[in-house]
Amino acid sequence: MKVKHFYDPDTYTLTYIVFDEMTLDGVLIDSVLDFDPASGKVQARSIQEAILYLKTHKIKLHYILETHAHADHLSGSQILKKEFPEAKIAISKNIASVQDVFKGVFNLGDDFLPDGSQFDELLEDNQIVKAGQLEISVIPTPGHTPACVSFHIGDAVFTGDALFMPDYGTGRCDFPRGSAKDLYHSVHDRLYKLNDSTRVFVGHDYQPNDRELKFETTIGESKRNNIQLKENTTELEFVSFRETRDKTLKAPRLLLPSLQVNINAGALPISESNGKSYLKIPLTYVK
Repeated sequence: MKVKHFYDPDTYTLTYIVFDEMTLDGVLIDSVLDFDPASGKVQARSIQEAILYLKTHKIKLHYILETHAHADHLSGSQILKKEFPEAKIAISKNIASVQDVFKGVFNLGDDFLPDGSQFDELLEDNQIVKAGQLEISVIPTPGHTPACVSFHIGDAVFTGDALFMPDYGTGRCDFPRGSAKDLYHSVHDRLYKLNDSTRVFVGHDYQPNDRELKFETTIGESKRNNIQLKENTTELEFVSFRETRDKTLKAPRLLLPSLQVNINAGALPISESNGKSYLKIPLTYVK
């Protein structure tokens, strides 16, 4: 099994292509569609790099996997789907819970069904997914959102926003229906039960203290040295820390654009009579 990473510095996001070098069966995890909120420009620069790699290496893309509905970048899944129509866009079945919340936030109306039907496949907790010769175990890791999953493939696990590099910690838990308690058990009782040698590939790297990019660690290293959640950290300690810290964090820069696109499987809003799509920005008047 080979892992190829792509890094988007604008959103600190890691995209991964995972494939069997013998059979060339592969999946792609957490794609990025470039978006400039000031101009409204949408570009496929980041995802084109991955597409070129897939085509150059003749990889058969079986799945376009999402670890969750991202709040910090738009998904490039629909661009991938056009290039590889047989690949399935897949996400946790619990996406329906996230859709239910944000259907109301964006007033999406009766045409938007909060049932996950926008995606090609909804993944069950602990399901084993076959992608040719690749086997993917779907580990439920809610907390950052109620629909977060990690993908265990071979000797590696792809943790999305659940678990970051040891010097950064874990994902925030203050989004609707997020839970620091849930994240504690997702990491402590699920991810930390994997073999210590399991390679961990994180969904973001924010490069604390201006260090160089790092995106791979191990379960053993995380258990020993994760700055926020070690193996011996108690639930009370973590929940207290996480909830206190989350109160100090600003909303992600692309929160509102990202969520209304990503709960719709990466599809942009339908074009209007002038041929342009429009995103909604709900306004809140604060006295």
